[in-house]
Amino acid sequence: MAKKKASLKSDSPLIETAADAKAWAAARRVTEIECVVPDLAGVARGKIMPASKFFDDTTMALPSSIFMQTIAGEYPDETDEFRYDPTDGDIQLLPDFSTLCEVPWATDPTAQVIHDAVYHDGRPVEIAPRQVLKRVVDLYTKRGLKPVVAPELEFYLVKRNTDPDYPLEPPIGRSGRAEAGRRSYSISAVNEFDALFEDIYAFAEAQNLEVDTLIHEEGAAQMEINLRHGDPVWLADQVFLLKRTIREAALAHDIYATFMAKPIANEPGSAMHIHQSVLDLETGKNIFSDDEGKPTPEFFHFIGGQQRYVPTVTCMLAPYVNSYRRLVQNSSAPVNVHWGYDNRTTGLRIPPSSAANRRVECRAPSSDANPYLALAATLACGYFGLDQGLNASEPLTGASRADKLDLPSGLLEAVRLFEETEELQDVFGARFVTTFAAVKRAEFATFMRVISPWEREFLLLNV
Repeated sequence: MAKKKASLKSDSPLIETAADAKAWAAARRVTEIECVVPDLAGVARGKIMPASKFFDDTTMALPSSIFMQTIAGEYPDETDEFRYDPTDGDIQLLPDFSTLCEVPWATDPTAQVIHDAVYHDGRPVEIAPRQVLKRVVDLYTKRGLKPVVAPELEFYLVKRNTDPDYPLEPPIGRSGRAEAGRRSYSISAVNEFDALFEDIYAFAEAQNLEVDTLIHEEGAAQMEINLRHGDPVWLADQVFLLKRTIREAALAHDIYATFMAKPIANEPGSAMHIHQSVLDLETGKNIFSDDEGKPTPEFFHFIGGQQRYVPTVTCMLAPYVNSYRRLVQNSSAPVNVHWGYDNRTTGLRIPPSSAANRRVECRAPSSDANPYLALAATLACGYFGLDQGLNASEPLTGASRADKLDLPSGLLEAVRLFEETEELQDVFGARFVTTFAAVKRAEFATFMRVISPWEREFLLLNV
């Protein structure tokens, strides 16, 4: 029971050069270009330029500090490991013209293009999330391999809420009533917001986003949109654009769409499950299956890598204090690194499939994660398994929700584990590890400055 849309392919030619992009924009009478780059949080940073000026000189400069900001707009304190460039010098943003597409909700004809961050000498900025993912993909390429991924993105629709002191509530649908109870896979619950989803599909088509399936998830007005499988960088770009698209479409209908991991206290959290497989570059075959269709040693090594290393990268998969409200025992979110065949209580699920489509679904990431960093993290874990020949445990056949936590239980614990795992510095780069850890600690410090309703309720007059 799901609402499905056919694959949305662009009728435009492949855009590779500035000349291609200029012709594409001229044909659509584009007047403005949004030059965007994803920051550590997956937020779109950049500049909006007149199209004529953009095509006169497609290079653009921004301060290097855009990759060091917390979600609250602050900067970490300097430490022995973490230092600012005292001049906050500029970096260059270079457009990836293959990502050029319309901004379908804009009033005037507007386009957007995702950029890569480089230094003035042409070196990639090692702390830019898109570069971190490319670095991991390159490790596979050097081994003659190509990773393939497919993200599943969960989110909530909620009433407009302009006062952060008030809890979020489900929005009013076309029936005039807010949703109550569990309505998993309900078609009628999705149809409550038909007009919104038609806009999301239309916006996705205009941007060539490969939207596959829409379903209603467990929570009240909680939805899930799945994307077609493909290249990791391309899929990260798709999720980056799709999250923005869903938010914009919801605002046009006077409601919010939120990708917070746990936006409503008594409702399930929102995940970004990631399906992963690996192809041989020479043959194009899935290395997880042999010629007889049976699982290969590489399949079990990949799982073994995920089991060993997913806990060490949890701060990339669950990057905020709120993320750990989802990762609790006896909930629908697995907190273990068990694996099993078609077992949704395990952190690593092997979905039913043909031999050619054999894959590993990592269920730890939350929907608040930066898609570039979440994909980089899970693929790095699998790479470690292949590189080190790690062995997987036996598959779990029963439920595992009551088991002890295999994942860190809070953000600071996750950051400590992340920093202490030396292998991660080799894969992600030492500067990324120290910068990301510093930003996460600064965000936790900001959170600790806020007095919660729980504290006022139970401590105000009792202690």
